[in-house]
Amino acid sequence: MRAEIIAIGTELVHGQKLDTNSAWLSRRVQELGLEPTWHTTIPDDLEVMIAALDLARQRADLVIVTGGLGPTLDDLTREALARLAGVELVLHEPSLRRIEELFARRGRPMPERNRIQAMIPRGAEVIVNELGTAPGIWMSVPRQPCGCPRDDSPLSLGLAKPRTLVIALPGVPSELFAMWEKEVRPRLQKQLPGRVVVREQLLHCFGLGESAIEAKLGDLTRRGRNPEVGITASDAVITLRLVARAATEAEALALLQADEAYIRQQLGELVYGAGQEELQHVVASLLATTGQTLATAESVTGGLLASRLTQVPGISKWYRGGLVAYQTPVKADVLGVDKELLDRFGAVSAAVASAMAERTRQLFAADLALSTTGVAGPDPDERGNPVGLVYIGLAYPGGVHTCEVRWFGNRLEIQSRAAKSALNELRLHLLRRQPAPLRA
Repeated sequence: MRAEIIAIGTELVHGQKLDTNSAWLSRRVQELGLEPTWHTTIPDDLEVMIAALDLARQRADLVIVTGGLGPTLDDLTREALARLAGVELVLHEPSLRRIEELFARRGRPMPERNRIQAMIPRGAEVIVNELGTAPGIWMSVPRQPCGCPRDDSPLSLGLAKPRTLVIALPGVPSELFAMWEKEVRPRLQKQLPGRVVVREQLLHCFGLGESAIEAKLGDLTRRGRNPEVGITASDAVITLRLVARAATEAEALALLQADEAYIRQQLGELVYGAGQEELQHVVASLLATTGQTLATAESVTGGLLASRLTQVPGISKWYRGGLVAYQTPVKADVLGVDKELLDRFGAVSAAVASAMAERTRQLFAADLALSTTGVAGPDPDERGNPVGLVYIGLAYPGGVHTCEVRWFGNRLEIQSRAAKSALNELRLHLLRRQPAPLRA
């Protein structure tokens, strides 16, 4: 069974806002055993909306619309749905009372314009929105012939066939999420007896490119497998997306676990996390496990390491702090890197990365210290070091380790990938070494 997701908003088409709702809805639709086959993004234009909805109802079993249910003049989803079904808009009194009560609780009078949010196409049903003023709409519309034979959809059981189910939800993410979980998903589950259970797992890798990782996995990513294994690259992180389909959740999870075990065996330390984990979350967990503290000194990454680490709740137990030593004099005068070392090797060098890490470990009285220095671009530095050259220093009890990495991309990409490289070096160190004793 196929689903189409339609995101409505001129701001989305013009690139002023990112459409995250469609991605979220795709995941939820798959969990129900449906196949999200089309994503459509359209502006707040009534004729365009009607045309998109008309095409969607011809080719999909389920159409989910997000956005355009507000009270302003450009919120036209209600009218477009009524036009699609050939019916008029009618007032839904319980929704109007709910909207009036919401404004009363806020101590504000309800603008007359909000009354439009209680208007729904005749024959449609309301999806309650407990967080906002825009109720959702649940309606069935006739499916027009599109020149291709189709089986009747179980979503239209008890209705004249063939029909397509259309669900309209607000564009506000918090309202959309809550309405889906409380109202939409349970109702869809009831209408899909004997559905296929779909479960997924994400595995994240760092240290090799997309094709090199795929080569280590043999035919795991071939089409037609169950689980289906997809591979994507984003900002130097390679993500494997495992999607299993089975008759029961236990069977689907067993398929995922078997593939995950094989992937981890083949890739080893290249796999750093699963699900929504990022490198900083894994590092924070390892610091907590080993009981070690960390400090940072950054040049090329400009505080990005510290920013990512402090995104993790509870990291203050293990992360002491950091210093952005961006200019060469700051490396010498504030951080304490030997000026002769800077003159001899230059600020972008393994020797300086090593010294930065050692000095930071001393200054912050930390068990471990990470440093970064390099050339973010867009031009080479004064010594001719190329754009993308980065040195990472890692100081630990009894030694210091440095590594060189070279990244391509624009300035922000190089900085981001340099920060990830540093976090990954620390991750590998923590995995491979026994924890050092805590300082007194």
